[in-house]
Amino acid sequence: MIIKLNKKIISLGQFKLKCSIGKGGIKKKIREGDKITPKGTYYLSDLYYRPERIKKFKTRIKWKKIKKNMGWCDDPNSKDYNRLIYVKKKHNYSFEKLFRKDRKYDLIIPIKYNFNKPLKDKGSAIFFHLTEDFKPTNGCIALEKKDFFILLKFIDKYSKIKIF
Repeated sequence: MIIKLNKKIISLGQFKLKCSIGKGGIKKKIREGDKITPKGTYYLSDLYYRPERIKKFKTRIKWKKIKKNMGWCDDPNSKDYNRLIYVKKKHNYSFEKLFRKDRKYDLIIPIKYNFNKPLKDKGSAIFFHLTEDFKPTNGCIALEKKDFFILLKFIDKYSKIKIF
C-alpha cells in the first residue's frame, strides 16, 4: 500500500483524510528544526501507543506500548540520533519525549526519513501523530484519532508514504 500525501490531504484507497503538515510546508528537508515535512517516499516504522488511553485498535504492523522513559533522539551530536531511546535521569542530548501530557503522541508511527545510517542534522522524529486542531507541526503529519484508526487498518510492514 502506498499512502499519498499532497498538500494537507492523505489519499488512502477510497479515503481522503485531512491532516496537518510542517509549518515550513512539503519540501526537500534542509536541516534539523526547519519545520519541513520531507518530500519523498518512505517506509513506515512500528506503531507506538499509550495503553492507558488507547484500548482497542486493529493493525497489521508491529506495535509497542509507550513507557514513561521513552524518547526519540533529535540531537545531531548523539550516536542515537533519530532513534528510539530510553531516557535516564541525567542525559546530555535533546529528545522528543514520547510519554506526554497532551494527547498528540497517544498514537505515533515514525516515518523512516533519514532512518538507516542517519545523517547528522538532516532531520529526525518525523512521525504520524494525532491532532485535534490541525495546527501546523514541526515537520510531522498529524491526523484526527478517527482517521488514524482508518490508516492503521490499511497499512502493513511493506507500506510506504509518498509525500509530494
